Amino acid sequence: MSELRWHPFLEEWVITATHRQDRTFLPPKDYCPLCPTQPGGFPTEVPKDDYDIVVFENKFPSLHRVPPEPAVTATAISPVEPAIGTCEVVLYSPAHAGSLATMPVGRIRNLIRVWQDRYEELGAQSHIKYVFIFENKGEAVGVTLHHPHGQIYAFPYIPPKVEKELKASEKYFDQHGKCLFCATLEEEYKDGRRIVFEGERFVAFIPFFARYPYEVYLAPKTHLASMAEFTAEDRNDLALVLKGLLLKYDALFGFSFPYLMVVHQAPTDGGSYPHYHLHFEFYPPHRTAQKLKFLAGCESGAGTFINDTLAEEKAAELRGVGPQSLEEVARLDKEG
Repeated sequence: MSELRWHPFLEEWVITATHRQDRTFLPPKDYCPLCPTQPGGFPTEVPKDDYDIVVFENKFPSLHRVPPEPAVTATAISPVEPAIGTCEVVLYSPAHAGSLATMPVGRIRNLIRVWQDRYEELGAQSHIKYVFIFENKGEAVGVTLHHPHGQIYAFPYIPPKVEKELKASEKYFDQHGKCLFCATLEEEYKDGRRIVFEGERFVAFIPFFARYPYEVYLAPKTHLASMAEFTAEDRNDLALVLKGLLLKYDALFGFSFPYLMVVHQAPTDGGSYPHYHLHFEFYPPHRTAQKLKFLAGCESGAGTFINDTLAEEKAAELRGVGPQSLEEVARLDKEG
């Protein structure tokens, strides 16, 4: 059962999806449902003995192309709507081991093209207002399958966090005639201490207002509202910068770094968003090699984050480890 229930105090939708309780949880490698199906072996979600990158609809979706009718009756205070939308799984590689950080730049570049394709195709559907691309990596963030993969949710509404960003960006644009994110990048470059890694077209930095110790934003240097505007040169540079950042994460404490990666870009509701700037956001749970940042009372209950580190110091740590240039990323990529 899936449905949208309205939260009247926060004025936002909550997705109720009871069937997700039964989804696969940390299966052994030999029974991974995301690996290719081998002759005579365990049947998986991919009925091929090999693949490059695969996209398919989630077996346990929160949103449905043809949603069931809500299980409860709506009231004036508590509206209920069918959970229409699409949830997709994106398999990065047929290999069970590894991560996005260990994959060749060419594969990452192809993945970016897949993201662009899904944004455009899903967003073209009249009932889809927002295409949300993300990855949950590592058991520390609640991952239930280790195979390298991400997800895409095509929402029938604009999610509340993005909606808040849109309003702030539009307000700044109306007042100053320029993009808020572009102005933020100007300040970050002027200061310089929080820049972590950059290419010709994309830059990764810990924002001045970081809520997590190693939170990173990755964005195009020039104004792009969505992946639909990507060129081949954009995809190539993004692949190098993304791999470089992830290699830095892994080099930080000497293990495969867990994180949440989310992509924020223009909605697909038919509106005009010249004020909005595409960007990736990374939320790593680690604050040290042994300690995690948990969202406790103040963060979860009040919505106010407390960061017990300085963004400038954490950026210096990330800058100092892993690859130091695109050339080094390319060399490491060739060495395999």
